[in-house]
Amino acid sequence: MKQKILITDKVHHLLPQGLEEMGFDVLYDTSIGMEQLPDIIAGYTGIVINSKIKMTPAIIDKAVQLKFIGRLGSGMEIIDVPYATSKGISCINSPEGNRDAVAEHAIGMLLALNNNLIQADAEVRKMEWHREKNRGVELKGKTLGIIGLGNTGSSVAKKMSSWELKIISYDKYRTDYGPELGFVERVTLEDILNQADVITLHLPLTDETRHMVDRSFLQKCKKMPVLINTSRGSVVKTEDLLEALEKNWISGACLDVFENEKPSDYSIGEKAMYESLFMHNNLIVSPHIAGWTHQSLEKIASVLLEKIKNVVC
Repeated sequence: MKQKILITDKVHHLLPQGLEEMGFDVLYDTSIGMEQLPDIIAGYTGIVINSKIKMTPAIIDKAVQLKFIGRLGSGMEIIDVPYATSKGISCINSPEGNRDAVAEHAIGMLLALNNNLIQADAEVRKMEWHREKNRGVELKGKTLGIIGLGNTGSSVAKKMSSWELKIISYDKYRTDYGPELGFVERVTLEDILNQADVITLHLPLTDETRHMVDRSFLQKCKKMPVLINTSRGSVVKTEDLLEALEKNWISGACLDVFENEKPSDYSIGEKAMYESLFMHNNLIVSPHIAGWTHQSLEKIASVLLEKIKNVVC
């Protein structure tokens, strides 16, 4: 009897097709959520998930045949990795598949903010013509501070390497940047806060990084930087970011991720906070789509398929 693999989120056809060619029986059903999963997970050798599924100890205990959990994208906070590993389950993600997409999105948001493109576009569509009001800011000669020099942070650095910027980075867990990142200066977090004109975050969400960017962090920024977050919303404490914008501790922000990404679930307090946040013109936002390109859809599938082969073959 064929071993079964469950895919719960949209993925390029390359992945289910490749798994079937490997001899697996694949159920590709994006309607399956947390409600149905406990009743069916026992029958599967592998599961491929995105953010709507949380692989908790309770779910993992029911997954008696599970050999691997595959994550479409990077964030492993939706999987209790230590618990799964203790059960002999391999946990796989695919940050290589969307790192370029996220990097391009972060740079695009920065350019749009610095050149007032969102505001200028809206004005021109209303037949308004304000050139001086929309005078922009060039990046040449600025200092770009990258916090987290993993897959995505490295991609940002490489893409910006020819922009005549000074690029500095703080990564607590990476000591060797290697020759391909020889142009990046390894610095402390304090150096980032003191020197950076732009700070871009490329961090996983862990107990250590949750609310890393808080009131204290933002107050210490010496050069009123632009803050970019395309990693995880809870790395930034939203109420403190709002205060930073109101008090000009930073010159602007680009956010693709948020602490709560379900507006329908906002509390009264959250709704008021986000309404106040979104009133700021020196803010550009998008709905967690930085890694959401046609190319990344295919690359994520390809990367994950190869990693699954290494686990099960």
